[in-house]
Amino acid sequence: MLTSIPDRWLHRYAVLTAAVALLPIGMGALVTTLDAGMAFMDWPTSDGQNMFLYPWLKDFQANREKFVEHGHRLAGSLIGLISIGLVVITLKRESRTWVRGMAIGILSAVVLQGLLGGFRVIADARVAALVHGLFASLIFVTITVFALATGSKWANGQGVARPASETSNRLKILAIATPLAVFGQALLGGLVRHLGLALHEHLAGAVLATVLIVAVIVASWRSGVAWLRSAAMGLSIVLLVQLVLGAGAWVTRFGYPPAGYVAVQQAPEQILFRTAHAVTSMFVLMMSVQLAVRVLRLSWLNSSRHTPCAVGLRHTECADYAGGAVR
Repeated sequence: MLTSIPDRWLHRYAVLTAAVALLPIGMGALVTTLDAGMAFMDWPTSDGQNMFLYPWLKDFQANREKFVEHGHRLAGSLIGLISIGLVVITLKRESRTWVRGMAIGILSAVVLQGLLGGFRVIADARVAALVHGLFASLIFVTITVFALATGSKWANGQGVARPASETSNRLKILAIATPLAVFGQALLGGLVRHLGLALHEHLAGAVLATVLIVAVIVASWRSGVAWLRSAAMGLSIVLLVQLVLGAGAWVTRFGYPPAGYVAVQQAPEQILFRTAHAVTSMFVLMMSVQLAVRVLRLSWLNSSRHTPCAVGLRHTECADYAGGAVR
């Protein structure tokens, strides 16, 4: 089977970038849970001090809202630096134009995300905080797609030799519809967390998203393609975790009278469940997008029946293939 030879170091750095992106995401979710978005009234300074010189650790016990918010700011700066490194390494080691453009797009999005976070503080706008959170999920998803595209299985998707019927139109429709529904559900969840709106709509959206996720998992498993099955398995796991966390977030916020449980606002268990529920929603979105990208990739590979140059080989490899060196 014809395959490309990916740059392992670029792929590993992309995975690192995705992991680091979880730091500001997790801290940001905690900021929202604690309602600490306005712990500082200024930006980019913190209480009038340079962000990087602010005595952050002293707030650990004295003021947890400032500790968490400033930690979120520092984590945002860190992912900015890591994203710069991603662009530098990509431009140096990657020949595909669209992958290089994707790296630049990720850095641009991270910069824009930082400015959006600053605007949220300066304008004291909760709606901006909602957009800030949703945009963070899109950046995280994009980084993981970048990691997928630079991985060893991208060129042939473990299925280039399989018939096109295995990526049926039904599977493609489900694969595209599912992340759209999941993102819509994330929007409704953001309305609940940031503005106290759309609680019942959020519950209805959870049902719809769950039905679509189960459907696309089943369809992917029936395809028999290992590359799709692995993503479907990952999506199954994060869905189950998210449902458990969602139930926990509901009970710890609203209580459970049949068991005599009374919710205590800002109790440790409530903070834990609500924050984890918000973060896991991004994993559900990420895995649904991963599955959709794999389905579309396989569909393209199967329908094109192209040369290795079209599947992403570097120019030197394409030349070797033309000369009969690549098999």
